Amino acid sequence: MLTGGLYALFACGLSLMFGVMKVVNLAHGDLAVIAGYLAVGVITVTHIPVLWSFVIVVPVMAVLGYVLQRTVIETALDRSVLTTLLVTFGLSIVIENGLLQFFTANSRAIGTGLALVSGSFKLGSQIQIAYLLVVIFAVAVAVLLGLQYFLSASRYGRLIRAVADDREAAQLAGADYRHVFGIAAAIAFGTVALAGIAYGMYSQLQPTTGTDTILLFAFAAVVIGGLGSLWGTLLGGVVLGVAQQIGAQINISYEVLAGYLVFLAVLVVRPQGLTARRAQS
Repeated sequence: MLTGGLYALFACGLSLMFGVMKVVNLAHGDLAVIAGYLAVGVITVTHIPVLWSFVIVVPVMAVLGYVLQRTVIETALDRSVLTTLLVTFGLSIVIENGLLQFFTANSRAIGTGLALVSGSFKLGSQIQIAYLLVVIFAVAVAVLLGLQYFLSASRYGRLIRAVADDREAAQLAGADYRHVFGIAAAIAFGTVALAGIAYGMYSQLQPTTGTDTILLFAFAAVVIGGLGSLWGTLLGGVVLGVAQQIGAQINISYEVLAGYLVFLAVLVVRPQGLTARRAQS
């Protein structure tokens, strides 16, 4: 269940971009890996504590998200949604090969010597829980609460919801939908940065991790929970994590397979996701 918090961090940025712009960002996982490598570089160069790297990396990724949205993604979105798929797929390939070129295929981890990363506590006599997973789950809940409050109570949050509902009407009312899309992308990239650094502390980062692992888990969590639903990503992440652990108890090689079987089952039985309502004609 606690692993679901990590999957929710993966998925909430993907869900936000789809819910607001109808953009399926195939470079989502690679951007998380970039944030992880950026954190490794910041820690190595400045020697700041690991947790302080969030303060630097998250704003940098948010600015990158705004710039990419206003240039590459917006240009593709003006043509068609299919074009955004091709553009983000190409961006994913460029990022992955760039990381392989500059950082080689060697794996890297963040904060391996920290007590937060290696420590754990016991729940009863047989259950051992890692401190890091508890913190990541709490961060995921805090991020979702913050996003929910921002979208419902703030001026820019209401603008984002208005543009997501009807772009043309919002534009007629004076809203610059391109700027609003840029803000939404900046928020999504900020959550991606959190997810990438958290994954670097939880496991090990490799240039191919974004496509092989993070993107697939994010898609599974979003689809299980419901496309465009922020709290659905948390539910989807928890369901995915529980399914993986049940599969691992049967056979360690079934861990990933069990999660994807649940993913396929949800697609067949309830394709709109566990939290989304059926569309009314």
